[in-house]
Amino acid sequence: MAELIGIGVGPGDPDLLTVKAVKAIHNADIIMCPASKEDRPSIALSVVSSLIDKSKNQEIVKLIFPMTKDKDVLVSTWKKNAKIMAEKVLSGKNVVYLTVGDPYLYSTWIYMHREIKSNHPELKISVIPGIVSMFTFASKVGVSIAEGAEKVAVIPSCYDLSTVKEIAKNAESLIFLKDGRYFDQVIELLKESGFPDNSIFAIGQDLGTEKEIIRKLTLGEVNDDTLTTKYFSILIVKRPEIN
Repeated sequence: MAELIGIGVGPGDPDLLTVKAVKAIHNADIIMCPASKEDRPSIALSVVSSLIDKSKNQEIVKLIFPMTKDKDVLVSTWKKNAKIMAEKVLSGKNVVYLTVGDPYLYSTWIYMHREIKSNHPELKISVIPGIVSMFTFASKVGVSIAEGAEKVAVIPSCYDLSTVKEIAKNAESLIFLKDGRYFDQVIELLKESGFPDNSIFAIGQDLGTEKEIIRKLTLGEVNDDTLTTKYFSILIVKRPEIN
């Protein structure tokens, strides 16, 4: 029976894919991946490109997910791409869908799975988890995400700073994902929320690639040269230990 598999390809380093993920990619008839525009490359596909066996002539299908907040456009896109995905599986093809990080953390897979499961409950669907950027980053800079009874907040964007400020008041560690263009706006917010100057401030971009940049300092040492404007960036801020 043909199968659909959602695969988390991690933050960018192909060596961090699980053995199970690599096997599934090798055994697939069709490899599907997301991109923001027709003329934009798929980051998820680029992670696994060195693992694809060219002799197998696997079909590569790029699905377009526009970067927009328009809910009507998003829903229409999800339905369209889910239909493409389901039809390929119904035709007897084993399909894998690649997504950066993990399929169930801020991923387009969530909407694909939901849509297909609703319309085609007969399809066999499975998921292979991936390593997410926050854990990769923590291992590189030597920062604990959480210890003891510490509370952690994961923030996917900084569009609503008032909400972020309230979250910051009630967490020991803050992890900002996905949009470095807004990191400069959180510095004063963090200080206003009680994060002292000696709080850990670790920032990175393009993890697992040749363009990787990682910096670890304190909140008080941050300046404009420290920050990143790249979309795929990560920032971890952690209150200092109280002795």
